[in-house]
Amino acid sequence: MEATAAAPSRARVLQAFRSRDFRLLWTGQAISLLGDAAFLVALGWRTFTLTGSARSLGLVLTFQGVGTISTVLLGGALADRYDRRTMMLVSDAARFVVIGTLAVVDGTGHVSIGFLVVIALFEGLATGFFTPALGGLIPLVVEEPGLGSANALIGLARQTSFIIGPTVAAVLYGFAGATVVFAFNAVSYLVSFGFVRATRPRAAERATPEGTLRDIRAGIRYVTGVPWLWVTICLFAFVLMFQWAPIQVLTPALVREHFGLGVRAYGLVFSAIGAGMVIGSVLVAQLNLHRRRGLISYLIWILNSVLVIVFALSPWFAVSISAAFVRGICIGFGVTIWETMLMQLVPQQMLSRVVSLDWFGSLGLTPFGLLLTGAVSGLAAPGTLIALGASVSICIISAGLLSKQIRTID
Repeated sequence: MEATAAAPSRARVLQAFRSRDFRLLWTGQAISLLGDAAFLVALGWRTFTLTGSARSLGLVLTFQGVGTISTVLLGGALADRYDRRTMMLVSDAARFVVIGTLAVVDGTGHVSIGFLVVIALFEGLATGFFTPALGGLIPLVVEEPGLGSANALIGLARQTSFIIGPTVAAVLYGFAGATVVFAFNAVSYLVSFGFVRATRPRAAERATPEGTLRDIRAGIRYVTGVPWLWVTICLFAFVLMFQWAPIQVLTPALVREHFGLGVRAYGLVFSAIGAGMVIGSVLVAQLNLHRRRGLISYLIWILNSVLVIVFALSPWFAVSISAAFVRGICIGFGVTIWETMLMQLVPQQMLSRVVSLDWFGSLGLTPFGLLLTGAVSGLAAPGTLIALGASVSICIISAGLLSKQIRTID
């Protein structure tokens, strides 16, 4: 009897794989995300070594973020009105061209900070259309009971990519330079295109067309009427500004200046986070939480910020890597809970717009954080600045627990 009950529990995380279309979508995303993770490491190290300045990396990442938030609201409105699969195909094709161009230019030795800024901007623009379309497509290839499994498996692919991708980037970068890593990422978009094209999702419940701007406003009205949505989106705009932005900009300097290590150690940081994220995503699917998910996720994010402080200030690289690993568990757990709540609690005809508003709101202040971090990077040690941002984030997340709906939402 116990064995019979245990089998469904073990298989719960794999439930979404019963859908042929989800298997295709997942495979394409797993490959594309692997390319993205490798690209992130190569872009960061290539930018930092090109100038030796954290400010340059902050500028490149700022334009990437500006590109994404410039199109994500439009992408959400269009994805609730038009075919989400087609939008994903167009975005994948555009990103293949953009990153492929970067690989060619870098291979000829003519890459510059200005060119990296332009590439980052266009990559961000295409991603802004892709993300809400993907968020809205998942419920069309998986039945509602399998959404927790689907989000965990997408998270698993994302997190596994952060284990393998940085290692791939470090090895390829060390032996052949950034060009090969950029080319690898470009090809991954082409592979994703093929798998997405093979899917046959159900027809979506369409929103009544009111014009693009009115559709966006309708999405904003919906979000502002749901406290757990708007409170979380607004608070995490500041969390990402004060915590995520310094981590992205200053980690290369932390690895090189604080620990005296190179690109392989830099990649190892991302791999440790990715390994933890895999565990966090699987835990959510296996636990199948339905009670107090808001409270649980907020407590997890507070713990994540504490671990950022440990990561940034530890004098021992082994301790920092351990903190990064446990941080990964927190991130995987928190993100998977959030995405599952969106897909289960938001009406289907609003889902892509809510996903786009989540991205727009959460990332809206990030470009300012990236620029600010670059501007103050010379005023203190990188670890000190990262820890300061995490300390501010603890206060911000804690303030969210003053909301009764955050504490009680299931």
